[in-house]
Amino acid sequence: MAQSPSAGRRFRAYTTKHLDELTARAGLAADEQLAVKAVANVLPFRVNSYVIDELIDWDAAPDDPIYRLVFPQADMLPQDDVARIADLISSGAGRKELNEAANQVRAKLNPHPAGQMDLNVPTTGNEEPIPGIQHKYKETVLFFPKQGQTCHAYCTYCFRWAQFVGDADLKFASGEIDQMVEYVRSHPEVTSVLFTGGDPMIMGEGVISRYIEPLLEIEHLEAIRIGTKALAYWPQRFTTDPDADDTLRLFEKVVASGKNLAFMAHFSHPNEMKPELVQEAVRRIRATGAVIRTQAPLIRTINDDSATWEDMWRTHLRHGMVPYYMFVERDTGPQDYFAVPLAEAYDIFRGAYTKVSGLARTVRGPSMSATPGKVCVDGVTEVLGEKVFVLHFIQARDPELVGKPFFAKYDEKAAWLFDLKPALGATHFPWEQAPVGTNGLVDPTRL
Repeated sequence: MAQSPSAGRRFRAYTTKHLDELTARAGLAADEQLAVKAVANVLPFRVNSYVIDELIDWDAAPDDPIYRLVFPQADMLPQDDVARIADLISSGAGRKELNEAANQVRAKLNPHPAGQMDLNVPTTGNEEPIPGIQHKYKETVLFFPKQGQTCHAYCTYCFRWAQFVGDADLKFASGEIDQMVEYVRSHPEVTSVLFTGGDPMIMGEGVISRYIEPLLEIEHLEAIRIGTKALAYWPQRFTTDPDADDTLRLFEKVVASGKNLAFMAHFSHPNEMKPELVQEAVRRIRATGAVIRTQAPLIRTINDDSATWEDMWRTHLRHGMVPYYMFVERDTGPQDYFAVPLAEAYDIFRGAYTKVSGLARTVRGPSMSATPGKVCVDGVTEVLGEKVFVLHFIQARDPELVGKPFFAKYDEKAAWLFDLKPALGATHFPWEQAPVGTNGLVDPTRL
């Protein structure tokens, strides 16, 4: 197959200032373009030449799934909020006034879900939070390198949108390499470090190696993970970029050290795998000994049908990647716009799962990364005449909960863990404190 015209091009980003040109190309009318621009003043927008030239079918835009994946939609936010920002843009309001209005909207969007800022951040001996580190599950530390807190392009549904809106109070990152290494070294229960963002693969090899190489000397560390969407959004990072070969040599060094290198690749739609360039990037990464695991959330209007997921998982398997997770859209940002109810999500997951071979049934889902842990919807059934969801923890703050099934009342509209209620006469879920009276027994006034 002929190499993509974008293969050797330098990276070019498109931002809000290019929106009028690009949305006009998608056939949007002037009032629709203004509404999109209003949304882009609240939520981040960034795309690049590879996505524009190779992934979006402009004849199908604005309904093309990749277009919807990266371009803000006019109805992603409440109509009153969009109208207010649009009026400010039309009246020529200054950046300060626009930012103030945008921040008021952002504050209503739960910018840091699942206790990321208050429950996940470890502290030093004097109770000072350690910047850039999250330690939710005992085996795994997440690190947010400060140079990796952007992406080659932004997904419209990204649950880490708050990292990209230019508000220092919302951003989570650190460049303290020694502090991160010392934290891992002093916690022998930590067997895995996940570099996340943003996207760590936005960093050049010279930067990312300074974070990774010191970890190779820690004996109890078994795996290094890199969470990235670079394969989908800029595969040149592993093929033709100036430091592509050096990056692959770094991957080889990790594997040679005896650590597992898990490349956590975010693919949202099978169309992202069609270009020869991404297939070549996958081959090159796998040749280093790294294992590529694939994951994405289930998103309304982009991948909310079984056939799409079946196609995606089979394609990933064919190219030697391991299907890993189907996530549920998190309770942040425009969740109401993108979320798929849990009952429907389970049907979509099962519809795809039943049509792939056992080799692709490594995938887990639908999974909610909620405050108490990763909760998987295992099915819908009837117990003692009551229709219920069957769920279990894949991971949990309390390790005792992992793997234990529990039940929730069936609710066809529920889209998140906290929409659910305990079933079968239970008064609370396993991670919740049971209400008790002064005698130590359940106090019915607190149920």
